Amino acid sequence: MPTSKPPSLHPFLLLLVLVLVPATNAIGVNYGTLGDNLPPPSEVAHFLKTRTIIDRIRIFDVNTDIIKAFANTNILVSVTVPNGDIPSLTDARNARRWVDTNIKPFYPATKINYICVGTEVLHWGPQNLIDNLVPAMKVLHSALVKEGFDEIKISSPHSLGILLSSDPPSNASFRPGWDVGSLAPMLEFLKETKSGFMVNPYTYFGYSPANANFCLFKPNPGLFDKGTGITYTNQFDQLMDAVHVSMKKLGYPDVEIVVAETGWPSGGDPANVHANPTNAAAYISGLMKKVNSGEGTPLMPKRKFETYIFALFNENLKGPSLDEKNFGLFRPDFTQVYNVGIMHASQAPSPSPIASATADGPSSSGGPFDDAPFFNKTTPFTSSPGQAPPGSIAAGPTVNANVRDSSLGTTNLNFAARFAAMIILVMTLFV
Repeated sequence: MPTSKPPSLHPFLLLLVLVLVPATNAIGVNYGTLGDNLPPPSEVAHFLKTRTIIDRIRIFDVNTDIIKAFANTNILVSVTVPNGDIPSLTDARNARRWVDTNIKPFYPATKINYICVGTEVLHWGPQNLIDNLVPAMKVLHSALVKEGFDEIKISSPHSLGILLSSDPPSNASFRPGWDVGSLAPMLEFLKETKSGFMVNPYTYFGYSPANANFCLFKPNPGLFDKGTGITYTNQFDQLMDAVHVSMKKLGYPDVEIVVAETGWPSGGDPANVHANPTNAAAYISGLMKKVNSGEGTPLMPKRKFETYIFALFNENLKGPSLDEKNFGLFRPDFTQVYNVGIMHASQAPSPSPIASATADGPSSSGGPFDDAPFFNKTTPFTSSPGQAPPGSIAAGPTVNANVRDSSLGTTNLNFAARFAAMIILVMTLFV
């Protein structure tokens, strides 16, 4: 008996569908806890799961309340080994005990995807921690494998103080001593374990009135790199390509790069007038558009970057500067500091006037801004906002705010998906 040929989708319409329904890449936040008015982890987990597009978090310790709160949420969780614990983890027995205590009781109910060994260890030192960093990463990985947890990746976030220079990217390289002594062995380990090289690129620290648009993803003349003939239109691309070139010079161009922290404060001290809600919204919106576009960078076309925005909340116990208290996407009561499309479309509130940001609640970033020696033309910024010194438990940056009418807003994406589905239905019925 003859059978009818199933209707096929016209190539033009298939292309239209692909254009209208873009794939989104991983957007995460750093969830810090340096505040005395922050909501309990259970409420945070429920809020992120039900009301936002955030699908992963990074915490700056192994806070069991947070880890348990995210069980069965399908939200990925990156945990952190405090800097001071690094030397002990070079011992296999200690590493196994650490896994037994901090991972085994919670995984896989909580989807732990990364263990960050330390935070900006090369930047903060001391040398004992630097010397033990890669050995601890290897031993901890072996402990995970023995438990059958080899899907959990090991890495270690770096400030961009690891770069000797970043301008222009074609001339970038890692600092001598760290390059061969620490970073080459680490990159070899990351390559073998298929893990990502974590960096914290903050264009905020490279800001000046002359390059404001370059830092904020706004139209600007660009920065020409004579070495490659490329004109960079934003500092994020410039910094990421500087990291890539530095990795390539050590022979590791194909190791994936993870943006462990990046953000922009919505408020600060009077001298830092660029720390305001308008600039914060512009940077995070531009960052999300860049990450979700899948376009990569000039030297890494079509590369996708797992990205964690700093930070989830404003944290009122951070300091000493107001900048550090105001990196959050949300206030402690879950209201948005600014709107950049982080909320689900049905949850997005009506636009409200943007007020001057203050230290109104716990924010999630680290310790003091003491990176002055690195703030120069070649290395626009180094460590993340207020990271605590080695051995302490630092709070972390987070990401997201909402601009409902932005090109990344979920409202627009949902409309595109519905429109594409309607076309498919029509073609199925009438072609």
